[in-house]
Amino acid sequence: MAKPPSADDEIFDLRLARSAPDLFPMLEALYGARPDYPAFRDRLVKALRKGWADRPQGLKRLDLLRDLEPDWFQRPGMTGYVFYIDRFNGSLRGILDKLDYLQDLGITYVHLMPCLKPRPGDSDGGYSVMDYRRINPAFGTMEDFETVAQALRERGMSLCVDLVLNHTAKEHAWARKAAQGDPKYQDYYLMFDTPDTPRLYEQTLVEVFPDNAPGNFTHYPEIGKWVWTTFNEHQWDLNWANPAVFLEIVEVMLFLANKGVDVLRLDAVAFMWKRLGTRCQSEPEVHMLLQALRACSRIASAAVIHLEEAIVAPAEMLPYLGRGRHDGKEGNLAYHNSLMVQFWSALATRDTRLMTHVLATHFPDRLTNATYATYIRCHDDIGWAVTDQDAAAVGVSGHGHRGFLSEFYEGSFPGTFAKGALFQVNPLTGDKRISGSCASLAGLERALAEGDAAGAEMAVQRILMGHALIAAFGGIPLIYMGDELALPNDHGYLDDPHHAHDSRWVHRPRMDWALAEARHAADTPSARVFRGVKEILAQRAATPALHGAVPLRVVSAGNDAVFAFQRLAPTGGLLGLFNFTEHWQEVGEAWVRALGATALHDALSDARVDPHQGQIVLPPYARVWLT
Repeated sequence: MAKPPSADDEIFDLRLARSAPDLFPMLEALYGARPDYPAFRDRLVKALRKGWADRPQGLKRLDLLRDLEPDWFQRPGMTGYVFYIDRFNGSLRGILDKLDYLQDLGITYVHLMPCLKPRPGDSDGGYSVMDYRRINPAFGTMEDFETVAQALRERGMSLCVDLVLNHTAKEHAWARKAAQGDPKYQDYYLMFDTPDTPRLYEQTLVEVFPDNAPGNFTHYPEIGKWVWTTFNEHQWDLNWANPAVFLEIVEVMLFLANKGVDVLRLDAVAFMWKRLGTRCQSEPEVHMLLQALRACSRIASAAVIHLEEAIVAPAEMLPYLGRGRHDGKEGNLAYHNSLMVQFWSALATRDTRLMTHVLATHFPDRLTNATYATYIRCHDDIGWAVTDQDAAAVGVSGHGHRGFLSEFYEGSFPGTFAKGALFQVNPLTGDKRISGSCASLAGLERALAEGDAAGAEMAVQRILMGHALIAAFGGIPLIYMGDELALPNDHGYLDDPHHAHDSRWVHRPRMDWALAEARHAADTPSARVFRGVKEILAQRAATPALHGAVPLRVVSAGNDAVFAFQRLAPTGGLLGLFNFTEHWQEVGEAWVRALGATALHDALSDARVDPHQGQIVLPPYARVWLT
């Protein structure tokens, strides 16, 4: 007599049936013509079933809870904090000592920057991974990782980690076997016997790191192969046209999910599929792969969501959140790079017309089962993603504006308040990207160095205005470690031979815990920024109109110095007003009331806004959430 299925088996079968229409059509389109497809499909289902069987009971309960509350990550109480483990507090165990600090700030989402075992030496900041199932020994062990995951979960905090999908380190076990001539593992990568095919691809490819890693292929005479290396010589691109790679990565995803990961940040996803004659970025098959990977998580680890890292133009970015046939079925989160770029652009020009045009023109008012990760700074550089077409729409030269922004934030433009560093200057295109901490780009470092108290005050207001913007715009606001304390640039990176070639380390300072200790009582820019950010996050959590699923509409305020948007909640909307200048500004009371903000109550300060002679008056760098 056959054994009746267990409750766990029945749940798995139900989830498999639910997501099968999202999974198998994608796999058939990608791999269905291969003779090994039926066997691959069977192995995949077996791997999913095993991942579910191995899942700890507490995480299975979390799966059920999030099935019942699918908007858990869109709620206004979600706020993220991002850091390098060693620069935060030394190790994974060190994180446990600082959870009170994160809770004090109001954090409910913690992104540990690359923590899986990297290759020795240069590892592209940890993104050159040689073992997906082990933790970087400099940070601790997998047992330490699980302890941190459990401690975060007990405090209502979700854990995000990076999973690099485009490539592995050349020291990964798969790559070592490929280098030894194993044909099975050589098919895991993109390897060529002659330079002929690589030369054809190179005709349309772009260089990601032209200064440090020119080209997209590396010749290895010792193995007689040309290997696709988009980013660095030590990062070998995976061959996603091979279904065995898909299966391997699914097993890795489920392994990490079962260790307590809530959010998988899928790194370098745009580059996963290669097609001759293209940039080999954001090809249609990339979205098929990502939808299929998302379906696998929903089947065997339903509490886990996907953050897809694609720092590209809006038209190219939005499909990563699901557009067309993938609507509601692909990534749950993607970085709102355009919001970050436009924030800094408007700060420099004191003019929000370009910001209003870009954010109103290129983005929908809502997303299906997805939302943005919003931020004003991160661990990476700032590339001025302003197209010539968008610049022309507001009467500006795209090339000229991008050059101005680089000079302004490097600190060389006359009258600038910023202090940053150039990154990856391309003399052929004139492209110049920028590194710098939030506080230094906002003017605090320069003002303090010059003893300019008024300038320091303006810098504090710029920082707080930026955090109020990302907290209200929609999605999960992410704070990069130290921004809440207004940490300045760390110019000491130039003394470290491992970092001196990469100016991005200027905005990756070590956490200053002495400064943090004074956050509640001191009357310093650092303490004031902390208290201001904490209050912004608390008010965000108490404002239902800031739920990620609430539609957003960017509107013109009739004053080019002011950026404005509506959050169109059915139970009561919100009008965000942000003054991007150091001068007092006005918007019409009648216009504000016509957009529904009739109570004239500021949800951010929890105070009434009194009009003056028919105008709403905004102080320098004001941020107002009118209900």
